[in-house]
Amino acid sequence: MGVCRICGLSLDEISDSIGVCLECLREGNLDFARKAHRKWREEIGLPVERWAREEGKVCFLCVNSCVIPEGKTGFCGVLRNEGGRLSYITGSHRKAFLHWYYDPHPTNCVALPICPEREHRGFYNFAVFFAGCNLDCLFCQNIDHKYMLKDGRISEGKIVDIDELVEIAMKPRVSCVCFFGGDPTPWTVFALEFAVKLGNRRRICWETNGLAHPRIMERMARVSLESGGIVKIDWKAFSPEVYEALTGVDGKSAVRRIMENVQLVSSMGKGREIPLLVISVLVIPHYIDEKEIEGIAGFISSVDPEIPLVLLAFAPQHLMSDLPTTRKHHMERVKQKALEKGLKRVFVENVWLLS
Repeated sequence: MGVCRICGLSLDEISDSIGVCLECLREGNLDFARKAHRKWREEIGLPVERWAREEGKVCFLCVNSCVIPEGKTGFCGVLRNEGGRLSYITGSHRKAFLHWYYDPHPTNCVALPICPEREHRGFYNFAVFFAGCNLDCLFCQNIDHKYMLKDGRISEGKIVDIDELVEIAMKPRVSCVCFFGGDPTPWTVFALEFAVKLGNRRRICWETNGLAHPRIMERMARVSLESGGIVKIDWKAFSPEVYEALTGVDGKSAVRRIMENVQLVSSMGKGREIPLLVISVLVIPHYIDEKEIEGIAGFISSVDPEIPLVLLAFAPQHLMSDLPTTRKHHMERVKQKALEKGLKRVFVENVWLLS
């Protein structure tokens, strides 16, 4: 049973890592969550916060805009300042650190309800799982990507160059490629060059937090638009305070960037039969309530009510493993709120996790 360290509320859905209830969190009580992020990142050997210094090399790939000191990596753990130039930890922009595998259709894809490949049994998605992420989610559902970079070392993965990855993607029964992780944003220089090499011979999709620089996001979306793929943006929370507590980055900047990129990708996909943009939200018990979903759904609806929203049931993982799974009645309530905000395509996935 969790207890809010501010108001004393006792509830099994209050996580010890966040330390406070949702209402106290929205009031700005972020100290406990910040300490949890800092402690864990120190233990694993990653920068405890994004670099914001007067001296260093600025990275513009994502909203964090790290100013990385000489010889150090950015918040993501992927990009390093070497002699005043940004380089990948692999030593080359043509090499990435990742896992890959063939995932048979139908996959457990975020965009499954509208995925054009979902009925293509006997064919495969080429899943590319990148190490590293520009967020530090307390609830991360794929935390292996952080351990791949533990203490600044490359371990538990494989360094793959672009030509090798293209060859793997061109196996006869591969119908699509999905970049995820972690997050593909830190690796977009590599991934976009891969996309140029591959051409439009396979659908290319992205599962991302939506925090890439808009110029980068435009290129990512263009790749998916031309190849028949989908951009899947995972929106963590609507309230800046909740976003920061959950992810460890500045919530105001992050939510603004997501809004900007949602508008951008949506505008690029106008008139396309297969949606170019799908937005997902992990429905974390207690912390992602009706108010959070109303905010997200209301904004999406104002952009285009036809944008699919996928609500994902939560599995207790990482530093929020002390929570239960999403309760069925909670999911029903937030789905109804999304519909009331005018969205026409709202789906629930990971239904086997609902309790």
